[in-house]
Amino acid sequence: MTHEAQSKFHTRWQRPLWLVAGGLSLLIGVIGIFLPLLPTTPLVLLAAYCFSRGSKRWEAWMLAHPRFGPMVRDWRESRAVPLRAKQLATVMMTISSVGTWWVIPSPWRWAPGVCCLMVALWLWSLPTAAPRPREVGKS
Repeated sequence: MTHEAQSKFHTRWQRPLWLVAGGLSLLIGVIGIFLPLLPTTPLVLLAAYCFSRGSKRWEAWMLAHPRFGPMVRDWRESRAVPLRAKQLATVMMTISSVGTWWVIPSPWRWAPGVCCLMVALWLWSLPTAAPRPREVGKS
């Protein structure tokens, strides 16, 4: 089988996997807006990566989205995350880690806090995106 034919074969069966992975990442990221234990920003970035591999249409939708688009574009342009996203993610992960301390059984209480700490350290190690100028007429 030629390299081109082999590449098309892999693309054909990999495309649905990328789409499913992107959809699940985005879904869990959106749920993370309401459930603080799930970090929204890394999951949205993962969804954008998966969509870029699986569907140009879904990738274009992500880039044009009013909330997710700027975050994804900043990440692609400079591997940077907006300061507000870092702050909000850290606060929400801290609140959820403290809250789960009383809910999860004793031997596992520390696990959410450690996971959230690792995500927070990674997030704050990334460059901070420069603030985008607001468009006229938007608040």
